[in-house]
Amino acid sequence: MGQVPVLVTGGAGYIGSHAVLALKDAGWPVAVIDNLTTGFRFAIPDGVPLYQGDIEDGALLARIFAEQKIGAVMHFAGSIIVPESVENPLKYYHNNTAKSRALIGAAVDAGVKHFIFSSTAATYGIPEVSPVTEDSPKSPINPYGMSKLMTETMLADTARAHPLNYCALRYFNVAGADPQARTGQSTAGATHLIKVAVEAALGKRSHVGVFGTDFDTPDGTGVRDYIHVSDLAAAHVLALEALIEQPERSLTMNCGYGQGFSVLEVLDAVDRVTNHKIVRKLEGRRAGDPDSLISDNRRIKATLPWVPRYADLDVIVQHALAWERKLTEIRGEG
Repeated sequence: MGQVPVLVTGGAGYIGSHAVLALKDAGWPVAVIDNLTTGFRFAIPDGVPLYQGDIEDGALLARIFAEQKIGAVMHFAGSIIVPESVENPLKYYHNNTAKSRALIGAAVDAGVKHFIFSSTAATYGIPEVSPVTEDSPKSPINPYGMSKLMTETMLADTARAHPLNYCALRYFNVAGADPQARTGQSTAGATHLIKVAVEAALGKRSHVGVFGTDFDTPDGTGVRDYIHVSDLAAAHVLALEALIEQPERSLTMNCGYGQGFSVLEVLDAVDRVTNHKIVRKLEGRRAGDPDSLISDNRRIKATLPWVPRYADLDVIVQHALAWERKLTEIRGEG
């Protein structure tokens, strides 16, 4: 099967930079477009062309598609902070929906045949049943989830009208970092629990807030399905192979391990790995947090030859911690 050149949008960001590594490690030609508002130039490996610009810039996209002979797009560029989406919905409909429409349009115009989209479990809203299957009702409770669902809908409609197939991957809670510490979660003020917890363990934060202790879960704290970012990146490469293999087929799949851990279990794992007790501050629930959000991952396992390599909470924490230490060196904080 031929390896077509791939354009990764948001390839200097957290998940995008891991996808770039996964593609490069597997021998795919890859280029990146990123406006570097939340991405980092250091996250892009040597030899990978970086176009600094916006996915709304049709002229720039046309030039990249032509120069790099792009045959597939992996689309990670977008805004991801749920509370911010509630406060500033138009930013999210612009960055995640309108800009995606511009990107899809440019891809169609350039004859790009395959499109992989970074979607989210937030498209399900507060599911009545967990684990959640892909066919569960889609009822997002915030503009972030809705902005992603609208993009899924645009892709489905576009695939019916044009010779383009797509895969929408709905992520659960992405965590960890590249096992070789080549890249990781680098955003200042990130809200991901494991990132926050390892920052606290290294003294970069005074405590970790535990939002809600009265959920309907074994220990009262919210349960989530944490997936290692490198396993997630591997799924993207396999999904691209599947799209090329069967061009008439599009796919929508959950990305998770099908297993959940509570907030307290995650903090216990960080304490274990660091041999250090994090200060935990119990606070009230945040609006819209479901009790439990776990993926039913049977579809991805049946569709792709995807075998997770890092489905171990302590390993995820170890990799996140190693990256956090390296980030301190990169930024000269140590």
